[in-house]
Amino acid sequence: MDQKLNNKNLEEQERENKMGREPILPLLVSMSLPAIISMMVQAAYNVVDSIYVSRIGEEALAAVSLVFPIQIIIVALSVGMGVGINSGISRSLGSKHEEKAVLIAENGLILGVLTSLICIFLALTVVTPYISMFTDNSQTLKYAIQYSQIVTILAFGGILTQAGFSIMQGTGNMIQPMIGQLIGAIINIILDPIFIFGYFGLPKFEVAGAAIATVIGQIVSMIYILGIVFFRKKNILKVKFNQFRFRWPIFKEIISVGLPSAVMQGIGSVMLTGYNYLLASYGTTVLAVFGVYFKVQSFIFMPVFGLNQGAMPIYGYNFGARNEKRFMDTLKISMLIAIGIMTIGMLIFEFFPDTVLKIFDASDDLLKIGEVCLRTIAYSYPVAAIGITISNSFQAMGKAYISMIASILRQIVFLLPAAFILLVLFGLDANWYSFLIAEGASLAYLLIVFMHTKRTVLDKFPK
Repeated sequence: MDQKLNNKNLEEQERENKMGREPILPLLVSMSLPAIISMMVQAAYNVVDSIYVSRIGEEALAAVSLVFPIQIIIVALSVGMGVGINSGISRSLGSKHEEKAVLIAENGLILGVLTSLICIFLALTVVTPYISMFTDNSQTLKYAIQYSQIVTILAFGGILTQAGFSIMQGTGNMIQPMIGQLIGAIINIILDPIFIFGYFGLPKFEVAGAAIATVIGQIVSMIYILGIVFFRKKNILKVKFNQFRFRWPIFKEIISVGLPSAVMQGIGSVMLTGYNYLLASYGTTVLAVFGVYFKVQSFIFMPVFGLNQGAMPIYGYNFGARNEKRFMDTLKISMLIAIGIMTIGMLIFEFFPDTVLKIFDASDDLLKIGEVCLRTIAYSYPVAAIGITISNSFQAMGKAYISMIASILRQIVFLLPAAFILLVLFGLDANWYSFLIAEGASLAYLLIVFMHTKRTVLDKFPK
């Protein structure tokens, strides 16, 4: 096996040309477009869930909003694991350590299994007490507990799918993850109304039906992508289930890079929990507004996250190859594209907030509160685009702890205190400006650290 991995075949040569020599803009587009498509489809089925749920009633919509922080925890664990795998594989291949890349893939899948077990533990111990903190409405509580138990206990489908996606993306293969994402999303969208409303003779599961559709789609995606990882002969990495070798140093490396990313994502759950707590006294409608916002904003942020997924292997490969120019060119082009995407999103929310909200069968109160929410938070989008791009470059360098610190500053140190102060002093409408304050403060930190890193690390690469 060592001999096979050390003898670079034609596919590996083609990949080196692609990652190390192709012009950055077309390379970035070709790498990012599949991820953007898959991310947009994921955003679509998240929104579709909420659209169908909103037809049940505002209590059901509020229930899904309360569960969202729990889903973010699952996503955080998955994304952290995926960043560790993706970054490790791309850097290993860039520095010509192909055998290590295989070990990272194998140990990443083991980590996926362990992560799934953690989610089961959380479902059995934490979910019900957590949900009970935010509402005494019996119907909302019932819906929220049903939904959260299903998506948490059966989270293995999404987690192992993410592990497989990251293995593929780390080698530069963005097409198969896109196809896998599309398969799961389409299945989810088709099954949503069937399980929610009880079509074709099935029981009417209501909110629980949305959760059932979600996990079925994830499991089918898992079957597809792991089949590709293990059995497709043309894969650059020859991962074989019967040859798994647990290596603590490799496991530790994945966690060291991925844990800050997981914490960074998980902080979103802490932020949402805190924000829901601040808004709870304003009633169910405000909670529903905040939940709807986080669903629809994914249509703006997901393309940027997809762009970053495509950029990460390019960053990682060229960082491993010590090519400062290609690394910086990737950063500059990614940033310009991200700013463009987020500016379009800002304009949509500024001029058409009522159109967006009416998709969710919004009441007059929800429309009134929601329009102010969407318009105000959207001011922060161009600033966020720059911060997200720089943060992604740190993850690709294996310095994910810097991104983690920025996320803590943005969502905990600045956002929640600013929201609290604005709520107390100026009321509900003013509190949404806390997002702009937080984005600006965290970006200042990222810019300072990046300039230092450029001087001390990137500028010392051979020219």
